[in-house]
Amino acid sequence: MSEDPDRKVEKVDSNSNDSDNFAVQMLPGPEPTEEELRTLHKVGDRLPIATWLVALVELCERFTYYGLSGPFQNYMQIPRHGANQVGGLGLGQSSATALSYFFQFWCYVTPIPGAIVSDLWWGKYKTIFVSAIIYVIGNLILFVTSLPVSLDHGKAGMGGLVTAMVVIGLGAGGIKSNVSPMIAEQYTITKPYVKTKKNGTRVIVDPNITIQTVFMIFYMCINFGSLSNIATTELEYNVDFWAAYLLPFCFFFVGILALIVGKNFYIKKPPMGSVIPDAFKICWIAIRNKFDLEAAKPTVRRERGQQEPMWSDLFVDEVRRALIGCKVFVIYPIFWLDYGQMLNNFVSQAGQMNTHGLPNDIMQSVNSIAIVVFIPVVNKLVYPFLRKIGLPMRPVTRIFVGFMCSALGMAYAAIVQHLIYSTGPCYKLVLSDECSAGAVPNDIHVAIQTPAYVFTSFAEIFASITGLEYAYTKAPANMKSFIMSLFLVTNAFGSALGIALSPVAVNPKLQWMYVGLCGATVIAGVLFFLVFRHLNEREEELNVIDAEYTAELNANLKHQNQEKKKDEETHV
Repeated sequence: MSEDPDRKVEKVDSNSNDSDNFAVQMLPGPEPTEEELRTLHKVGDRLPIATWLVALVELCERFTYYGLSGPFQNYMQIPRHGANQVGGLGLGQSSATALSYFFQFWCYVTPIPGAIVSDLWWGKYKTIFVSAIIYVIGNLILFVTSLPVSLDHGKAGMGGLVTAMVVIGLGAGGIKSNVSPMIAEQYTITKPYVKTKKNGTRVIVDPNITIQTVFMIFYMCINFGSLSNIATTELEYNVDFWAAYLLPFCFFFVGILALIVGKNFYIKKPPMGSVIPDAFKICWIAIRNKFDLEAAKPTVRRERGQQEPMWSDLFVDEVRRALIGCKVFVIYPIFWLDYGQMLNNFVSQAGQMNTHGLPNDIMQSVNSIAIVVFIPVVNKLVYPFLRKIGLPMRPVTRIFVGFMCSALGMAYAAIVQHLIYSTGPCYKLVLSDECSAGAVPNDIHVAIQTPAYVFTSFAEIFASITGLEYAYTKAPANMKSFIMSLFLVTNAFGSALGIALSPVAVNPKLQWMYVGLCGATVIAGVLFFLVFRHLNEREEELNVIDAEYTAELNANLKHQNQEKKKDEETHV
């Protein structure tokens, strides 16, 4: 997809800084009639160049994140001079798993302050840039404290790791809560329009499908970046951990360069000041009125003789829509608990099998490769085919399918663990000194793990990408980062569950841990679908509110700028 040269865009100066502009998108074609909406095929739109620039920033950030976290489990679990390979801190599997989940927890809690800073004061671009600098400092701390001189002759390794985790988490939080809304904001059309293709076919260009495509591309960039763990796990295995951490540290500067070079290309919506406090005030008024959000509308308060607030009726509807999205997010911690297994227990499971000269943590790359391969298949073939036959996979259905795929991944992991325990030479005493053969892996090929990663990849395509899309489309136009941070914090809750579960991440309990995760995911997915399936029918209605409120914001901002110019001319 590329920039459409025929698209008309009117830019409105959002504040005194000329570079901080956002686009008011004019429809390139007529709005569809009711009959056209029923009969014409719906397609996605072309994407602006700025979308790809933001995607590059995300690719670099994820290259760094997964590049350094890929070797974490071995770095934390295996002793410095382990029997089978060089390690780092020698904490053991249970403690390493708990610390790994702490890192994930921290990285997905920090998006909340990152979002608040962005939505209230700095805006998305500045927040991402400052967070990137913090991220670099954390990477540097990790690299320095993983050098042999730190690990072999001192105790800087553990302190350095924890410090680096905290600093990197702060940087990651500021980026994560803002980069996904920012990439979607580069596409500014909010209403469908009719387009005649070169062959004469008339189609409806649907913003919802376009945003779905944007997040598919965004997620592909995440997983292109996450392939860095192939390189870093090889460096860890063949050189040392310092080399594994040096590569992502250096590569992150490409992302910073993309931020600097693309500064004048990005659409940068300004921070809206009091919008988050206003949203909480609306919720408080609703609570005081038996959870009736209508009571917070200015028109209703005027009729009741109450003081009118500064917000509009439409903003109250937007808050209602955001609350619907937040209800959907409640079920996600179970999903992220499953996902977290790839970053720790799956790595340890691979270490219990014959890797035939490969690092045990390289298997994580199967997940990223599968996502990169199957996202285009799903986006270009599966979804269009289903829409064509009248069976569009709306968000709630996609999330449910994702949960079922995740459950299959956990079921398969349980089967693999059973096969490990059923194979010699150590059976359930695998990697234990109690085994007469010594602390050696069992005689089973590590490639048998592959389907577990593939099932998890499909789970991400259906549930994780849709969650990002839902967080963006259901958030008020001036609260995108904050609502996105609430979605991301569900990952932190999943990590907290993982920390609680880490004591059972030991032999011979691992098989039943995976069985339990499978059962919990199936139950959660079914309950989710039963409770929220009615939202599929309201999808178009909810998205219309976003278009109306965005138009209201644009009109208000344009009026403010016109008044500002009049005042300046009068003053002159």
